[in-house]
Amino acid sequence: MPMTDKSLKDLLNDLQEVLEKTETVDPETRGLVSDLDGEIDRLLDPDSADDDFDSVVDHAKSIETRFAVDHPVAERFLREIIDALSKVGI
Repeated sequence: MPMTDKSLKDLLNDLQEVLEKTETVDPETRGLVSDLDGEIDRLLDPDSADDDFDSVVDHAKSIETRFAVDHPVAERFLREIIDALSKVGI
């Protein structure tokens, strides 16, 4: 079953929930995830002229790298988000 825009947003919401429960995530990283959420919203908006898909994927990968050691659950969600972006074919 192909990934839908809704399931991509569900993954982002799940990531945000994990971060809310994790006290060791610094404010800068939380801000990066919030920025990523906004970028994905713009990509999914059919009325938006923002189509810099590669930039959004690169941003997600850089956040994933930050989480690799200290936040494996959050890293897993980011990996799923990156995979979902690829499947949506934005």
